[in-house]
Amino acid sequence: MTRVILIRHGLTEWNNAGRYQGQSNTDLSKDGYNQAKLLAENFPVENVDCIYSSDLKRAFATAEAIARKFKLEVITDKAFRELDFGDWEGLTYEEINKVWPEEISNFFGAPENLSIPNGETFTQLAERSVNRLKGIIAENNGKTVVVFAHGAVIRSMLATLMHIPLHYLWSLRQDNTAVNVLRFDGDYVMVETINNTAHLGKYLSTGIVKGQSPKK
Repeated sequence: MTRVILIRHGLTEWNNAGRYQGQSNTDLSKDGYNQAKLLAENFPVENVDCIYSSDLKRAFATAEAIARKFKLEVITDKAFRELDFGDWEGLTYEEINKVWPEEISNFFGAPENLSIPNGETFTQLAERSVNRLKGIIAENNGKTVVVFAHGAVIRSMLATLMHIPLHYLWSLRQDNTAVNVLRFDGDYVMVETINNTAHLGKYLSTGIVKGQSPKK
């Protein structure tokens, strides 16, 4: 079996502000770097063979903390970038709702029907990310692979791999630095862990974990 560990990036200032980051190249906040450090110190497996990451800074910086622990290089891949929010990039929910109330309603209520002006659909997101993930699995048969990405990307991949309609993808919570563990044996997928943040320990209740709404 091939083990795949999907991990969301650490906290950013835009997470705290409720801004839709999408493919904007935001960095981790101080708390985000602390989350990545805690993840490295309490990583759920002892051995990792390779590490892939979205090329956006917030994902790559989180990946680097774990790469240093295992003395590995981080392989960046645009296929794992966040959903392209087009005209919504950098805006808050309130700002988006004033101009595009129907579209933002679909974002949460019917994501399979979402159409963002100059952006990307969830179907396109799922296709590009899952197709690349399957390629990586084929290239690393029998190994342990870690992929660092973003909230909507990981939700879309999990929903697709678990045969859950995209309509329900927001049921799959993904906190910052959440760990998801899957095993692949051919076409068979076994999910071991979803949204595990045990590595954050006491910080779960002391304010380091903020911005945990479905706002990427």
